[in-house]
Amino acid sequence: MSTNNTSKEVETTGHVWDGDLREYSNPLPSWWLWTFYGTIVFSLIYWVLYPTWPIGNDFTKGIKTIEVKDEQGKVIYDGHWNTRALLLDEMRNSPAALRQKEGIEMVKNASYEQILASPEMMSFARSMAKGLFGDYCAACHGTGGQGVLPYFPNLADDDWLWGGKVENIQKAITSGLKGNMPGFPTIQGQALDDLALYVLSLSGEKVDAAAAERGKKGYAMCMGCHGADGKGNAMLGAPNLTDKVWTVANVPGAGSIEGMKQEITNVIHKGIKREMPAFGHRLKDYEIKMLTVYVHEMGGGK
Repeated sequence: MSTNNTSKEVETTGHVWDGDLREYSNPLPSWWLWTFYGTIVFSLIYWVLYPTWPIGNDFTKGIKTIEVKDEQGKVIYDGHWNTRALLLDEMRNSPAALRQKEGIEMVKNASYEQILASPEMMSFARSMAKGLFGDYCAACHGTGGQGVLPYFPNLADDDWLWGGKVENIQKAITSGLKGNMPGFPTIQGQALDDLALYVLSLSGEKVDAAAAERGKKGYAMCMGCHGADGKGNAMLGAPNLTDKVWTVANVPGAGSIEGMKQEITNVIHKGIKREMPAFGHRLKDYEIKMLTVYVHEMGGGK
């Protein structure tokens, strides 16, 4: 009994390897071909609309244009489309940018009391000021505001050399600060040690009472800035010597009275000079306002 083979043989190119390996000649699927043709058409349209081909030191600009306006509606760019102009437009007119504008207007028109009392405005100010702090303040004061002895004060400990109210902080950011304690190289030997021990006694450290009493006489030249009671003067940026917060000497890390005394004598002998630059010409008023409440909150506020 015979049977007919009705199966259709697949067409080959005629190439044969090793006797039985053949190269088939199957047609490409139509969907694949149309997709390929579509990419060609898309490329041609893209080349016409957008910047694409380099030509010497220049490139084809494309015919698509874009107009970008600033916050006041003034046109700041009107020309060929490019990714830089697109970014500029998105930074001003995207939904996120529009929400940011609303938040900025809200903060600009509010007093410090209103901002500090509003969770919504504080949340917005905090989110923007965190970036500002990272850009302008963190290099000196650290990302968490912890500062670096002896030049950059800790902003997170609620001990404010120049005052911790928002007005004080705003003034410091806007106009900058200059702190200068002169050195006293003429004070040497026991007189220097006694003065350092008296300063330590002001903060409650247990020191030789007789030596501290002798040092009290030498402290007379310090009272003009630090006060007779050693509690400092915010008008001058003179630190409080009674609160165990040391801004220019690593007294807590000294480990012993002798080490603490050495830290204090170094400051008395050499003095200290530090400066915070002004940011009033670098930052907008609303940026300073948000940075002010951020730093105020960082230190617990006053």
